[in-house]
Amino acid sequence: MTDIADARPTDTTSIIDFDHERSGERAQLTIIVPTRNEVDNVTTLFSRVNAAFADIRAEILIVDDSDDSTPFLVAEQAQTSTLPVRLLHRPSDERHGGLGSAVVAGARHARGEWVVVMDADLQHPPEVVAHLAQVAARHSADIVVGTRYAGNGSTGDGLDGARRTAGSSTATRLAKALFPRRLATVTDPMSGLFAFRRAAVQLDRLDPIGFKLLLEILVRHPGSTVAEVSYEMAARHAGDSKASFKEAMTYLRHLTRLRRHRLAGQLKQAPKTRRERLQQLGRMVAFGLVGLSGVAVNTAALWAAYSAAGLNHLLGAAIATQASTLWNFALIEQLVYRRKGNGTWTSRAIRFWAMNNLLLLLRLPVLQVLVLTGIGVLVSNGITLVVLFLLRFLLSDRVIYGTRTGEPARDPVRLLVDHGPHTEPAVSGKRRSSYLKYRYDIAGTVTIGSQIMLPELEFFRAQWVADDSVDIAVRVGDVGNRRPRRRAAMTEFADPATLRYEEHLGRFGANFRVQLGDQINIVVGPLLARSPHVVYTNIVEALLRFVLISRGRMLLHSACVTLGGVGVMLSALTDTGKTATILRLLRDHGGRFLSDDMTLVDAQGNAVCFPKPLTISSHTLRAVNATDLTSREWRRLQWQSRLHSKGGRSLALTLAKFNVPIMGINALTQMLVPPPKYTVDRLVPCKLGSTTTVEELFIIERGAPAIADLTFEDTVERMITNTDDAYGFPPFRYLAPAITVDGLGYAQLRAKERQILQGFLANIRTRSVASDTFGWADEIPKLIRADAVAPGPEPTAAREQDTFPNWRAATRLAPAGGTA
Repeated sequence: MTDIADARPTDTTSIIDFDHERSGERAQLTIIVPTRNEVDNVTTLFSRVNAAFADIRAEILIVDDSDDSTPFLVAEQAQTSTLPVRLLHRPSDERHGGLGSAVVAGARHARGEWVVVMDADLQHPPEVVAHLAQVAARHSADIVVGTRYAGNGSTGDGLDGARRTAGSSTATRLAKALFPRRLATVTDPMSGLFAFRRAAVQLDRLDPIGFKLLLEILVRHPGSTVAEVSYEMAARHAGDSKASFKEAMTYLRHLTRLRRHRLAGQLKQAPKTRRERLQQLGRMVAFGLVGLSGVAVNTAALWAAYSAAGLNHLLGAAIATQASTLWNFALIEQLVYRRKGNGTWTSRAIRFWAMNNLLLLLRLPVLQVLVLTGIGVLVSNGITLVVLFLLRFLLSDRVIYGTRTGEPARDPVRLLVDHGPHTEPAVSGKRRSSYLKYRYDIAGTVTIGSQIMLPELEFFRAQWVADDSVDIAVRVGDVGNRRPRRRAAMTEFADPATLRYEEHLGRFGANFRVQLGDQINIVVGPLLARSPHVVYTNIVEALLRFVLISRGRMLLHSACVTLGGVGVMLSALTDTGKTATILRLLRDHGGRFLSDDMTLVDAQGNAVCFPKPLTISSHTLRAVNATDLTSREWRRLQWQSRLHSKGGRSLALTLAKFNVPIMGINALTQMLVPPPKYTVDRLVPCKLGSTTTVEELFIIERGAPAIADLTFEDTVERMITNTDDAYGFPPFRYLAPAITVDGLGYAQLRAKERQILQGFLANIRTRSVASDTFGWADEIPKLIRADAVAPGPEPTAAREQDTFPNWRAATRLAPAGGTA
């Protein structure tokens, strides 16, 4: 321990460590407390911080600008602190920049992965600070803000009177007005309570003056992801506020400097040379001229469909969009970008078609409103086309053709962790039944009840499951506020543990609510209820994944078949060609089908069938016999498969980066153009298996032909990566970190998932197989036959279960840790 007499720092660049014995420990976070003449607060501060952070690996770093005995008292309290304590005392000639520069100086010495900033006067209750630190640890955000202006947060007794309250509110409104995009997801950019991931904030970018360091960080790191935690500001424990007229002027100077920096950044990103500026202007003008010709084509097609053929105006607008899309793409591809852009000509065509049809979903409601107000159909249609011109140009220029990348944009979804009780807005007077019409038993491990049919789970239909005993219940109801919102929001409530997702259109949007507990209760809004594929894929399967983990099973993103009695598993990143390979293996080599997208596995090496309907993408068509499909189904499959393949998915993921109701768009797309889903035996002749012991695992990739054995560690990492890739669509990354099942939090569930996977892979041979011609189905049987003639035990068909009258008994796996 450092002696108190030696505590006065004399070297302005040094930092005093009061606990040398623990100085080498890896801290999870560093608590930075800037102090200035806080002698009356230090003792209580240390007592409450030590109690609040008892279960967190943290260190306290005091950055002191005091002229009184505060540093001596810090040294005294450090002797009994249960947390490591360090002190950085800044002489008066190094205090320029005020509190903001003090925090930056402390952050340069932080040893934690996270830095959390709080005031010394206890207006930021240490218990709340600890909760904020826990939120930071489990979410993927870069910055976590303590907010007084959202959820159950409030200024409480923290602001002395109406004058300071009005001043704080005015300062917040001014900042948000000057930086509407960068602060769009932040309700309290002036907060002094916040945390940031040390690796995500470049300290050399920061040049703060005054109190508002958080504002500096948010503005200078536009691509950072932000979460908020509501809290009630406490009264000052002792001392007086350091706010003054001088500080107000400093704040205005700070805002001016940040605004000037922002303008300079915009000019820097703009084309630098005259030639570049002319090229950009030329592209926009040419795009506009093509767009005008497309409006003419669209209007003519709409007239033919609506006036001449007598079709409904909305149907006519949809048909006209297809005609103008073909016209616009042909001219834009040849004349504007001259066949230069991201990907192949085909992929650009698919993305351009998908973009225009997704924007059509936005246009149709506006078109209907304009028509109802008395404006003619053709004029209304023209208005909607012109209004969306700029969005079409930006998406085409930056996404489809990729001429300029621009600066990173902040996540459009507002994430709030509300420590207060969950209060749902008043529901409509419409009475709804709570009866769960459809019930499913997932291999004897998890039961699901739903008011809407979930086609992906129809194989597991089990009406004998009691309505009131299911593990996951899905119902239809009103979620969120009636009024529209400016952007989507995910709110996490603590009491009871509830997650609520709301989009822009109020209760007409794709909203849902999840209440966690012994039974997980999901309530989806009416729009989502009409798109069961989105409900299952984006909500139910994410929760099912973690419930299965808590019970010793894993949903592994993989396909599984048996070939000649050998259990064979395939894994790949989404849209690589796994489905086509499985169909070709079954078509050309027989065998039994267990799964295509997800396989249920345990730590003993068992794989259980999870035969969801197959989604057919464009490159899968070549592997489909389709002898059972009607001519109409086959024709529909040709274009359905392109919308729901990699091109459409990549465009949807791109749109998710913008402030658009992406789940609503996704739901409407699925309603208007259902995904091409078929059971495997309609696509190729085959039989279904129930369980198998996997012996061969092939990770397929696109690239130059190559075959390589993989190490156990590499296999585990690749399978985790491939599984995570299947959950890339929003709102999974907001939903998952807040999930708790059977007392296990997200980090614990992920750790257990890895353990299950390691057990499953322990006795499986793994190889990567690369091909640039979709030739995996030709190579894999050769590799299996080569293994069969090699010395060693021969695979036996007795190790797989294929008797489907007794499939449910066969698929009831042993308890975790037992034997199957």
